[in-house]
Amino acid sequence: MGNGGFDGGHVRIDTSVPHPARRYSYWLGGKDHFAADRESGDAIARAFPAVVELARANRAFLRRGVRFLAESGIRQFLDIGTGLPAPDNTHEVAQRVEPSSRVVYADNDPIVMAHAQALLVGDPRGRTSYLEADVRDAGGLLRRRELRDTLDLREPVGLLLVAVLHFLHDDEQVAAVVRRLTGALAPGSYVMLSHGTMDFSDSDGVAAYEKMFASGGTDVRARSGATLQGYLDGLDLVAPGIVPVADWRPDDPAAPRPVSRDLGIYAAVARKPGLPPG
Repeated sequence: MGNGGFDGGHVRIDTSVPHPARRYSYWLGGKDHFAADRESGDAIARAFPAVVELARANRAFLRRGVRFLAESGIRQFLDIGTGLPAPDNTHEVAQRVEPSSRVVYADNDPIVMAHAQALLVGDPRGRTSYLEADVRDAGGLLRRRELRDTLDLREPVGLLLVAVLHFLHDDEQVAAVVRRLTGALAPGSYVMLSHGTMDFSDSDGVAAYEKMFASGGTDVRARSGATLQGYLDGLDLVAPGIVPVADWRPDDPAAPRPVSRDLGIYAAVARKPGLPPG
């Protein structure tokens, strides 16, 4: 999400402005990006060399988290800020566990949606839908026909907010978005998120980040783990809690983790309390 702009459901393409989804694709080695995305990505990588490794660690968290949700019985997924298709998309991971899983992808970049509709073909026993929407209009997103035709919000849903909330710069807006989305979910639903942070950085790293953010060199609003904890208030955190993205239930606990003092990403999964319907 981020710079695509939202105007009531119609999103304009401006390839002269970097977009987080295309920049992320560039860092992951994808091909769907423009000069502005590459220039932005290179500038951020020069200031924060760990960013490419962290982007890949974030993608691996998505795979592990979706697998955990599917193995926990979740059969419906709402992936907001999905980004461009890459190996192990949400529906692929979920449908490997349960072929009937249903997934709705939402992003505010029409290029993302065009690629999604062409490439993200799921198991015919399940269902996969796509909609152009902005997380900032959570209420409008929840009312969209494409979502309601695919997901039954009376049953548990896995809500994915992976590397998207840090593109919203107002803390109260983020809190309101999370409340609106989680409030619409049935008991037994899960929220899965990752978010940029400077909690692991020294004073020089924090100063460099703040200078870059103030100048517009990065559109990521880093937040503390304590702030993220507040956004998840009322939900039950799944162990190991809010941790560095590579430390959330790693496939190989003995493998080395990407460590950086200049940038970090938190990851968390939380469950909406109560018994699922039925």
